[in-house]
Amino acid sequence: MHIMEGFLPPAHALGWSAVSACFLAWGLRSMGRGLRRHPEQRMLFGVAAAFAFLLSALKLPSVTGSCSHPTGVGLGALLFGPAPMVPVGFVVLLFQALLLAHGGITTLGANVFSMAVVGPFVAYGVFRAVAALGMSRSLAVFAAACLGDLATYATTSLQLAWAFPDPVGGMAASLARFAGIFALTQVPIAISEGILTVLVVNAIARFNAAELRSAPVFVHAARGAA
Repeated sequence: MHIMEGFLPPAHALGWSAVSACFLAWGLRSMGRGLRRHPEQRMLFGVAAAFAFLLSALKLPSVTGSCSHPTGVGLGALLFGPAPMVPVGFVVLLFQALLLAHGGITTLGANVFSMAVVGPFVAYGVFRAVAALGMSRSLAVFAAACLGDLATYATTSLQLAWAFPDPVGGMAASLARFAGIFALTQVPIAISEGILTVLVVNAIARFNAAELRSAPVFVHAARGAA
């Protein structure tokens, strides 16, 4: 994730930007509806954005042209659903590209798709699936944040493999190489993010549960337990 500025071929950069723009428009509409129904959650949106910004700014060198780091978007997906996290992730990645030189403007679309689209949707889907099995909320949150993080990097590996196929083995060989290198740093990072997200959700449940009765992390966990 955070594919660096100018690293992708122009056609790939434009293609990922077009795809991400569609999700961004949908996410903005979803966020607007959610805030109109629950205006008291405006501050919490800011907290979710800050959480994602801080975690995803902690980068480690990894694949050439990219890096490894936590994503932080799983928490917001569990609090508000995956769609509102697309604009949140877009703002986070834009600020990091402009202020921290993490990622870039030409690769913003690709980075948004992996971290702000795939990550939140996988985290939300995993949480609902695990909660539906009657597992504890903490286990469901851990699995969601951890697998959402790994899904982001699987997507980045796919993006890089598509842009730079191996001359001999093609895209499959390139994907195996990129994913294998990412796994060295990303698996422990994903596990750490899962544990941290559980701690944050438990703290929210303890101190702000009344304001978040409608949050997916509490609604679906209660249904699964029932």
